[in-house]
Amino acid sequence: MKKIKITQVRSGIGRPLRQKRTLEALGLKRIRHTVEHEATPQILGMVQKVIHLVTVEEEV
Repeated sequence: MKKIKITQVRSGIGRPLRQKRTLEALGLKRIRHTVEHEATPQILGMVQKVIHLVTVEEEV
């Protein structure tokens, strides 16, 4: 399965609690923190909810 690299680029401060919890569930702790996940439908759905706070790169 494909891997994706997710980097937090904007703060969760002032965001709704659901978006903050989504960032935590993805494993993101601070700005410029990067995590790798497999590109499952569940992870991609979570990324779509906070796409304005993160950048996503596909691993090759």
